[in-house]
Amino acid sequence: MCQHRPPCPTADRPDREAAQPQARDNVLGWTLLCNGTIVFDDRGGILPDGSIIAPYRPVELTGATS
Repeated sequence: MCQHRPPCPTADRPDREAAQPQARDNVLGWTLLCNGTIVFDDRGGILPDGSIIAPYRPVELTGATS
């Protein structure tokens, strides 16, 4: 799929989200990458084969101690 030089990471690689965006919908919160992966704003996604990437969010550190 990717025509970039050097080519973007394929959808089966861990760094797949480094691929170039091809389309985006800000209202619905998704981005289609050139490797066929759809990434959502919550960091979940769908791979070209239909596999699901579970959403993940970074843990916020508040600096509070217990």
